[in-house]
Amino acid sequence: MDQGIAAIAAIVLHFALQAAVIVRALLRPHRDPASRIAWVVVIAAVPVLGIIAYLLFGEVSIGRRRIEKTRAVLSRLPKPQDAPGSGAAVFGAEVPERHRHLFRVGASISGFEPIGGNRASLPADSNAVIDAMVADIDAAADHVHLLFYIWLPDNNGCRVADALIRAAGRGVTCRAMADDLGSRLMIHSEHWRRMASAGVRLARALPIGNPLLRALRGRIDLRNHRKIVVIDDRITYCGSQNCADPDFAIKAKFAPWVDAMVRFEGPIARQNQHLFAGDWMAHVDDDIDDLLRQPLPALSSDAGPVMSAQAIGTGPTVRWSAMPEMFETLIYTARRELTITTPYYVPDESMQSALCACARRGVRTTLVFPARNDSWIVAAASRSYYPDLLAAGVHIFEYVGGLLHTKSLTLDGEVTLIGSANMDRRSFDLNYENNILYYDPALTAAMRERQRAYIARSRPVIGSDVEAWSWRRRLWNNTVAVLGPVL
Repeated sequence: MDQGIAAIAAIVLHFALQAAVIVRALLRPHRDPASRIAWVVVIAAVPVLGIIAYLLFGEVSIGRRRIEKTRAVLSRLPKPQDAPGSGAAVFGAEVPERHRHLFRVGASISGFEPIGGNRASLPADSNAVIDAMVADIDAAADHVHLLFYIWLPDNNGCRVADALIRAAGRGVTCRAMADDLGSRLMIHSEHWRRMASAGVRLARALPIGNPLLRALRGRIDLRNHRKIVVIDDRITYCGSQNCADPDFAIKAKFAPWVDAMVRFEGPIARQNQHLFAGDWMAHVDDDIDDLLRQPLPALSSDAGPVMSAQAIGTGPTVRWSAMPEMFETLIYTARRELTITTPYYVPDESMQSALCACARRGVRTTLVFPARNDSWIVAAASRSYYPDLLAAGVHIFEYVGGLLHTKSLTLDGEVTLIGSANMDRRSFDLNYENNILYYDPALTAAMRERQRAYIARSRPVIGSDVEAWSWRRRLWNNTVAVLGPVL
């Protein structure tokens, strides 16, 4: 009898706890209905494990203390447009009226106005990016700031580490930050210790510590996915590339990793400096906001055209839906041509609809994905969206020359968005990301040419081939996509 009563009590307790967690999931702010439904199903259908999964992964939180510290740091950092001498930099002067609304969306996210007077170039490949980066670090006179999601102790990763050691040796202040999960191999290597011994100031972004205790303080899978390099407050890099060889030893079977990174020179560096400072000061007791109070560096007097650009930083402590709003605004603005490359495509309903509507109104809409994805879950989910995209007239290509990792969007041959953000829910809702939006027909043409090169090494996805997929494959793809809001 006692055992029966205990069993009934346990069942009642479980259902009460299950109901409480379901109510919590329904009451969480900033969550789309599909995500709520998905979590309710998981909690109700999988006893105990569903509750544990929700408590560990169901809410976007890096921990109350970290959120408070991050917001406190950001609240006191001066905006680049408020810096002394900012009047010399023309904010958005090169942007025509038809595109200014794009930059207004960007300004609503990070608070940065589009800033003019910049020059930029697109290095040929990943190794060329590292060559340029090392040369810039070797020429640094005051400071070098670096942040990467993945920093590997391979050839390119060690070249950058050695450049920082050389810079620190000649008195340049070097600060380097790497995500504690993505860069764990470098952080636990002798190269990290060598940098510390040489005077490079180091920090681990979102440190994990004890995984069990870390889970109690906030989600362990919320990561700093940014790629930021700032040198002497006048040079910055932005794009998809991690600090590693294209061979990418930790996932060599998908290599080479195919990335694009733009080197900017001009006032736009101050905006990336602001993003770096916010991340750095949220982790390290090292107040560097004085760097943001310095006059903006004088605009280059070199001959040649200049461009307007704007940094956009998003993450779990930035307003909800920021990056998807930026993407969707760009998609709806397209009038002639829209080309997007991304390795991970798991959109929400509004973004999928935006792309379909873009093609239906006569815009040549092209998506380029990798043929082999390092995430089999994302690959399956991505392909579940193919039928509707193709039916709307979207051109889909799958790159076969390695893992296409470039995250780029070109619009009507004039505007480009490049950076770390993928078109998936992880980049939109969970990770810290950084992109740069710029108006420059010449540099956009260079990026568009790079996209054409990707397409030339891709196979087109044909509607008849997708229709021929077996029911088992379609069932698998669609089932994984249903779990997208959870994953």
